[in-house]
Amino acid sequence: MILLECNNKVIEDILTLKFSGGKPDNINVTIADFDGVLFHISNPNGERTKVMISIVLKFYKDLQEHGADDLLRREYGDYLTAPEIGYNVSILFDLENIPVNKEEWISKAGLLKRNCFASVFEKYFKFQEEGIVGQKRAVIHYRDDETMYVESKEDRVTVIFSTVFKDEDDVVIGKVFMQEFKEGRKASHHAPQVLFSHQEPPLELQDTDAAVGSNIGYITFVLFPRHTSADNKDNTINLIHIFRDYLHYHIKCSKAYIHSRMRSRTSDFLKVLNRARPEVKSTEKKTITGKTFVRQ
Repeated sequence: MILLECNNKVIEDILTLKFSGGKPDNINVTIADFDGVLFHISNPNGERTKVMISIVLKFYKDLQEHGADDLLRREYGDYLTAPEIGYNVSILFDLENIPVNKEEWISKAGLLKRNCFASVFEKYFKFQEEGIVGQKRAVIHYRDDETMYVESKEDRVTVIFSTVFKDEDDVVIGKVFMQEFKEGRKASHHAPQVLFSHQEPPLELQDTDAAVGSNIGYITFVLFPRHTSADNKDNTINLIHIFRDYLHYHIKCSKAYIHSRMRSRTSDFLKVLNRARPEVKSTEKKTITGKTFVRQ
């Protein structure tokens, strides 16, 4: 399976080009990302020596409740600036004062969406580490009709994704993927426990307003201290915050592969049928004088 990158390569490529020197030029680029996220790279007030990167997330208010602003200040420091109109967060680089460790800052800029998401995970990882229980469950409406729930217990952190399958076939393929995750835990005891429920929410969400329906699925990750420790938490966040996109990406890839195989097999069948078509026998006859006639 292909792992989706948690960083935005377009942002990194543009900043790499800008930081490489040369004459500054105008830039005005809008980039669409997963979960309805939009980036905007521009020159504020037309200043070519300044590059502003802005991001808008429909669910940013949900993230703010769990310390997103504080985490971004920690990560971006003085490069954080007043948000561009219509956007939630903006960072600003001065091409006349390029940071010494520019590769690190290029990477950080590419992780802007990931770092917005990270606040809710770091908060509940810390609750689990400190043994704080009874905290209110985090509810992040990361898409219009899909939600993420995060809750900490004394010995684990539970992350639940609700997702909508647009097609009945997606449910079948999704179940196959979830089964593979369960089998993966047998092969590696360090993997988190993964549970999948269809139509009905898991027990953790009973008596809540969690969606119910034939096209609704719930994926539950049970993260243990080995996944949320200081050494592993960054990698855990990188992988889990993009899981919904990872799942649906592979469902679409699987359907595309199945369709291509069906087309290929149909083409082979048509070739066989064409070769099996009987030849028309000639009924042409000749007279003793050499003239030809066709028997009716």
